[in-house]
Amino acid sequence: MLDFDPSADIQALRSTFADIKAVVDVEALTADIARLSEEAGAPDLWDDVEKAQKVTSALSHRQAELKRVTDVEQRLDDLDVLVELANEMDDEDSAEEARREIAELEDIVSQLEVQTLLDGEYDDRSAVVTIRSGAGGDDATDFAEMLMRMYLRWAERHKYPVKVMDTSYAEGAGIKSATFQVDAPYAYGTLSVEAGTHRLARISPFGSADKRQTSFAAVEVIPVMEEAVEVDVPESDIRVDVFRSSGPGGQSVNTTDSAVRITHLPTGIVVSMQNEKSQIQNRAAAMRVLQTRLMLLQREEEAAKKKELAGVITASWGDQMRSYFLYGQQLVKDLRTGHEVGNPAVVFDGDLDGFISAGIRWRKRKDDDD
Repeated sequence: MLDFDPSADIQALRSTFADIKAVVDVEALTADIARLSEEAGAPDLWDDVEKAQKVTSALSHRQAELKRVTDVEQRLDDLDVLVELANEMDDEDSAEEARREIAELEDIVSQLEVQTLLDGEYDDRSAVVTIRSGAGGDDATDFAEMLMRMYLRWAERHKYPVKVMDTSYAEGAGIKSATFQVDAPYAYGTLSVEAGTHRLARISPFGSADKRQTSFAAVEVIPVMEEAVEVDVPESDIRVDVFRSSGPGGQSVNTTDSAVRITHLPTGIVVSMQNEKSQIQNRAAAMRVLQTRLMLLQREEEAAKKKELAGVITASWGDQMRSYFLYGQQLVKDLRTGHEVGNPAVVFDGDLDGFISAGIRWRKRKDDDD
């Protein structure tokens, strides 16, 4: 007789899921989808292309959010049937299938639970991620490219659309920098815990002495704004350079000088765009990113000033936040949360959910303590 009683596990799943549904507010989400669907169905929607894109993007995000919740609800109902079938038929295969489904649902519900912690002003937005190589020569530029692939693979695992906006290739290995957009609900809130300095320690494949090499790369994450943020950027404060887009080895991608680089002179912030077909589009995209970065910088400075006035001066939580060890003890360790994985290969292949979940929970605790 099959002794299979996962009722406690299923009850725990249902209890956690009920809390998630209460936070998500399915009724409000459904009403929002109905409103956006009506707007998207307007015959004159595409008379204003920018507005149309905002409406359709918002609708897609909310539909995806609702689908994640309704899919879990349906799978929990199906799980009850599967368990009942396994016990009635004394079927070990069905019981094993139910065990696998419980494990998968526990993972999904845990991710949804983490998402409920994303309650920041811009957490529900898509994200623009910029990776820059730091100290370490060819190892650093190679490391920057490894990080870019890691995040692109993470997005691919979750079926999140990604648009590479700019890539600056190094003369040797890897990239000097890259900027890409991840278009998904809560992409900013999720990926923002990846911002900071990443450190790689390994035996360099570029040296001849078989010495351990330490290299660094910086990751920046900003939200995608639906419209230009209210940050005044005088023309006198920027320098605009136009150049031809290029790929590895200097091979030309575009036949015209359509790529744009904007330098904000007072802060030294540089934004490059080469994904769009025209110079005008690239400049507009670069200005949106620049304005967002300036807005976030202003808020960070205001927050730092408040802490200083309060007598609390601490280093940014994002500085040197994770180390990747590819020699001796193979390990990836987050220095903030203590979360670690002993197989760097799977991490570089996009298996980041454990680090991201731990980072979000850590940040929430830190915010509550502050």
